[in-house]
Amino acid sequence: MTSTSTERRLRQGLRAEPVLLRPLASYHLLLASTLLLLAIGLMMVFSASAVRSYATTGSVFSTGIKQATFIAIGLPLMLGASRLPVRAYRAAAYPLLIVTLFLLVLVLFAGNEVKGAQSWIPLPLGFNLQPSELAKPALALWGADLLVRKRKLLTVQRHVLVPLLPVTGLVLLLIMLQPDFGTSVVVCSVVVALLWVVGMPMRVFGGLVGLLAAGAAVLAFSSPHRLERLLSFRNPFADAENTGYQAVQGFYALSSGGLFGLGPGASREKWAGGLPEAHTDYVFAIIGEEFGLLGTLCVVLLFAVLLYSGVRIAQRTTDPFVRLASSAVTAWLAVQAIINMGAVVGLLPITGIPLPLVSFGGSAMLPTLVSIGMLLAFARAEPAAVIALRNSPSLWQRLRALATAAARARSRPGAGKDAPARVFNARPSGPAPRRSPGRR
Repeated sequence: MTSTSTERRLRQGLRAEPVLLRPLASYHLLLASTLLLLAIGLMMVFSASAVRSYATTGSVFSTGIKQATFIAIGLPLMLGASRLPVRAYRAAAYPLLIVTLFLLVLVLFAGNEVKGAQSWIPLPLGFNLQPSELAKPALALWGADLLVRKRKLLTVQRHVLVPLLPVTGLVLLLIMLQPDFGTSVVVCSVVVALLWVVGMPMRVFGGLVGLLAAGAAVLAFSSPHRLERLLSFRNPFADAENTGYQAVQGFYALSSGGLFGLGPGASREKWAGGLPEAHTDYVFAIIGEEFGLLGTLCVVLLFAVLLYSGVRIAQRTTDPFVRLASSAVTAWLAVQAIINMGAVVGLLPITGIPLPLVSFGGSAMLPTLVSIGMLLAFARAEPAAVIALRNSPSLWQRLRALATAAARARSRPGAGKDAPARVFNARPSGPAPRRSPGRR
């Protein structure tokens, strides 16, 4: 491709075109919303954890630096995942599920108990691994690959449900033994999304959803403490010093923010005796306190763009594996974000799950970024995107075209350090003035 044709393609690319009609619209929307949520989350973790970090480590930046480290590790992983072919994800489905099951068993014997849940495997340098976070992408990939392999048998309902449901039940059992009720709900959403997209009959689908709801109710009633905590969202002020304390403090944070907020770093609820878990489960409340209603609406809008991008990728693909995996990952992110923000504003029970890309935590951040990288790879694999990437100039060609254009601009008359003199001394363009008749 010559530099002239490259420049012409660049000029054509600058022409106004509706964003959603561009071949790589899904890719750019997903990438932009992810990066903005990461930036907001990093800023809010620095702000919300400053008091707690100083009290525990003597530095207001220790927790924020940890979060920045997680992002610095996760972004290259996301970029690498966005360049992998679809077959790489299908090949990773079974190994990832096996590793996840091994870690879920290991955490029951060698895990650390934090706030009544044995969900963490200690790692060097003070880091921890939460295996239940790996269960979400593992089930999404394995379930999508399984259903695609059995696509000729899916007219028989038992082939749709077996072995998908037994393996999912095993994963849920291992997670609930920790126990981790919130993550179990998110894992269920992954499987429900797979069955919905694959075309499960509504009769069977409704029975399955009812079975999952009944199981959740049994687990909730099996522990009085868990039941009391789940039901306290109906009227947290009835026991504002005990079961409703976190919800009440979250309401105080949101209400004191008003429309525009108190300003960056000006939160009062992050101080000792205020909002518990301000930088993790309840970081959305600190966003409302410091940036007001407008700040929370911006976060909600960014999540809406991210989820729209995931749905758009699933709709525009011709690959059944991509459609199933994209739908499962999008459902996971949607349910987790809705549960977290719904709990903060008092519409849903508090389950203790983080806000994706915003809350503090590497065990949740890294699998989420890799899964978003997978969605970016699927967006690049859309039929229109493949054609656009094949025909578009590469980065090297773009740089050469820009360098050539700059060199031509410098070589034109009037360019350079003595350009003003040449401009003022140049003869005027156009026809020469006519001489007045004089004597011969």
